[in-house]
Amino acid sequence: MAAAERLDGAAEDSRLEAEALLRHVLGWDRARFFASLRDPVDGGALGRMEALLRRRAGGEPLAYVVGSREFYGLDFHVDPRVLVPRPETELLVDAAIEYAGGRRGDGAVSICDVGTGSGAIAVALAAHLPGAIVYATDSSVGALEVAALNAERHGVLDRVRLVECDLLDGVPGPVDVIVSNPPYVRSSEIPTLQREVRWEPRAALDGGPDGMAVMRRLFERAPAFLRPGGFMAVEIDPRQRGAALGMAKAAFGGASVACSDDLAGRPRAIVLEAPCGAVNIANRPDGIYPHPRIKYGAGSNLPPQGEGILR
Repeated sequence: MAAAERLDGAAEDSRLEAEALLRHVLGWDRARFFASLRDPVDGGALGRMEALLRRRAGGEPLAYVVGSREFYGLDFHVDPRVLVPRPETELLVDAAIEYAGGRRGDGAVSICDVGTGSGAIAVALAAHLPGAIVYATDSSVGALEVAALNAERHGVLDRVRLVECDLLDGVPGPVDVIVSNPPYVRSSEIPTLQREVRWEPRAALDGGPDGMAVMRRLFERAPAFLRPGGFMAVEIDPRQRGAALGMAKAAFGGASVACSDDLAGRPRAIVLEAPCGAVNIANRPDGIYPHPRIKYGAGSNLPPQGEGILR
């Protein structure tokens, strides 16, 4: 297949990615694709396919080229404003759903997804926990616009509240659950990442000199925003297991803290259940009050100029 040969060196599975690009151009699912292999393709579609092949061969992530990526069984719009959702991050969703189901059978919990990006975690949780209210925070308005589109796409925009802020600082809290996939790549390692990863927003990747600068601040702030007995799950680089466990234990004295492995058996998330007792409000910013439910105009896919995003 000539298209697959064009992607050699740019994709791990060039044949599968070439198929994905052609199906995207034609608007076909896999069943129709294989049923129509001998059918002629019109010139317009071939031209569009050529344009997409050039982008992918140039190193642009497949998810950006086709504008979507599946996460937790849902299809998400993605573009260069946000990190591409990855399968290992589904571990955070699994853990939060398990906690919410055990604590409240109806899933009526409050959740904060810190650094929401595309909104993949927040939307997946809202979709699978119909009783949940989810605060989705990010310092990037562009990322929040993508998250808004995805929340609307999956019918949960009335329960996903977008907040432009640093980490947790704009959340009315405290909440029952905090989840986060923070930047955790060491700054010095970013130039060594796969070419396609280097297309993604640096702010969503760069965790500082040791990869833990953002994570460190998150653990320091979290006790002020998590209810007694609440749950927290944070994605990590497997090499950060020991240091991240230490941070979590230092932040939440008396908490039950553990590390969860991904499907490959690598340490992938720090999970903890906060001790019961009074919420520590000493580190909460002043002037944080509950916000009204966010709503966008009828038929609007994105809030105009960030409208509807809490600031």
